[in-house]
Amino acid sequence: MRLVARLDLILLTQRGHLFPWAPICLACGIGVFFALRFEPGPIHYAVALCVGVAAALLALRWPGGLAALGWAVCLAVLGFSAAGLRTHAVAGPVLDWRYYGPIEGRVVGLDRSSSDAVRVRLDQVVLERVSRAKAPDQVRIALHGDAPGFAIRPGQRIMTTGHLSPPGGPVEPGGFDFRRHAWFQGLGAVGYTRNPVLLAAPAQEGRAGVRVLALRMAASARIIEVQGGDIGGFGAAVTTGDRSGVSQEALDWLRASNTAHLLAISGLHMGLLAGFVYAILRYGLALIPYLALRWPTRKLAAGGALAAAAGYLTLSGGNVATERAFVMAAVMLVAVMVDRRAFSLRSVALAALIVLALRPEALMGPGFQMSFAATTALVATYGVMRDQNWSLPGPGWLQAALGVLLSSFIAGAATAPVGAAHFNAIAHYGLLANFLSVPLMGTVVVPAAVLAVCLAPFGLEAVGLWVMGWGIRWILWVAERVAGLEGARSFVASPDGPVLPLLALGALFVVLWQGRARALGVVPMGLAVLLWAASERPQVLIAEGGQLIGIMTEAGRAVSKPRGAGFVARTWLENDGDPVPQPTAAARWADSGGVARARVGGWEVIHLTGKRAARGFNECRPGQLIVSAAEVTVSGACDLYGPARLKSLGSMALHNGMLITAREVTGTRLWSGTRAPAGALRTASSGSGGDQ
Repeated sequence: MRLVARLDLILLTQRGHLFPWAPICLACGIGVFFALRFEPGPIHYAVALCVGVAAALLALRWPGGLAALGWAVCLAVLGFSAAGLRTHAVAGPVLDWRYYGPIEGRVVGLDRSSSDAVRVRLDQVVLERVSRAKAPDQVRIALHGDAPGFAIRPGQRIMTTGHLSPPGGPVEPGGFDFRRHAWFQGLGAVGYTRNPVLLAAPAQEGRAGVRVLALRMAASARIIEVQGGDIGGFGAAVTTGDRSGVSQEALDWLRASNTAHLLAISGLHMGLLAGFVYAILRYGLALIPYLALRWPTRKLAAGGALAAAAGYLTLSGGNVATERAFVMAAVMLVAVMVDRRAFSLRSVALAALIVLALRPEALMGPGFQMSFAATTALVATYGVMRDQNWSLPGPGWLQAALGVLLSSFIAGAATAPVGAAHFNAIAHYGLLANFLSVPLMGTVVVPAAVLAVCLAPFGLEAVGLWVMGWGIRWILWVAERVAGLEGARSFVASPDGPVLPLLALGALFVVLWQGRARALGVVPMGLAVLLWAASERPQVLIAEGGQLIGIMTEAGRAVSKPRGAGFVARTWLENDGDPVPQPTAAARWADSGGVARARVGGWEVIHLTGKRAARGFNECRPGQLIVSAAEVTVSGACDLYGPARLKSLGSMALHNGMLITAREVTGTRLWSGTRAPAGALRTASSGSGGDQ
């Protein structure tokens, strides 16, 4: 009872500071839902509901400090239930076999893959000998053949002959689950074509989303036409969300200099746009004495900025990152309109609650994690400076420069662990690059974009785009120069699963808890760092379809083939913190006649890299682990993994003597779908070849 009384007193001292913990509790429930290895059924939701109701009743019955624990449990149950509701709400047919044949559909999306191939997203999909009930609602195909003889535009119906397959699972156990990502994106199949693309029907008026996409593509084409090259591609990306015009070389510069966030429409862009419009309206109305003395100009300016942000959200395509940025901006602008402090941890918490309630799956992505890590760190730091009456030294221009430098440092430090965990890279000169680039975004690029939009009805948008182009040219120049510095970027291996949650909870405890006990948050953070340092990569990795094997050697991971399964090989090597080209990794493993062999511990790992090797292979001895993407028939006591067995198990890893499968890690979830048995490919083709 003394411990209970002590805990009650501790929580009472936190009264008035507990609301920022609400999204954390909600996130815990969401995290539990996605961590499950089985799909919750009605009985599980019923039990969760009973627990949540009981916790709420106890909180109402004993409204002391312990009531916070009851509400925390209630919020966790709500997060669990919201994730389940969202998972079922987006459910749609998923192709459960590899298909080759005619594909027809309406264009509802255009982008580019990591290999720079144009990708087309189609709805109203028609597949040969597949009923409409079983056909996916949407598919995405990469165009690897000759360019079509017409410009692909939103709303057109196109047709081609190509390959489709179910979205792939993790390329290694515990890795990024593309199948889950595709489920929430509404993608029922992905694939590619090397055949001509034909126009089946011209674009027609359709749903609002198609019309908005057509407007976006038209605006993007105009920006690229005026600015040209990577400058135009950058301008289109930050204006309409279309990143297809940016070359892979420029993307690499931006990533190596830690300025790639300037390319994606995020909180920075939304904040700069809303802030610029707010300032223009506020000062513009202040210049009219009659209005300034009679109207609430501050609230009117906030309303105008909110409308501009909503227009930006629509023009940019409304993807998850932009929606998140809009919610954060909207919460702060509404706070101004209702006479509340715009920048506070409460505002950040409210924005996080809204985002997680609308899209619980966002919690699992790097975008949500990095956005709120940066925002929370910035608001908390400047809040401490405000409360302690700290100010930056020097005249106004120096304070502005130091403010940019401090903000870049804080945001970079907060997001660096998340970025390193997800993308396996650390940009060492990111602070310098952001210090030289971010001011141009706020003073040149965003204002010029607003000017271009205002002049567009008069056909004078080229004036604003020309000014915007000069700012972008400087940003790309800085990115190229910083990326070219020696040691600009280093690579790290992916951490184990508990590392990021421990880091996040420890950092949030330091920021949100009141009193000296907040120092205890350093303990889980230190534990996370130790776990990351002690993480070991698997000795053997096996691709889901058996197309590739990776063996860890003293020189780094050796892969069994120099070509093929490039996405898998690239991901493995990046997760190792060793992103060498696939041929370099293949040179570490000698291949003999299509049979790649290696000794790992007590195993002899053998990869049959082709059909000919599979047909001619007749060994089978104890201690052999044989993997083949083609059917192989052997007799003996070896451990054989052929196509059918691999499809049911997913990717595999040999780690510390234990063989782990992706199916064991992910379990059987709603997005897992079913797998076809061997030979399910209706018309011959080896390998899906699709760009994930």
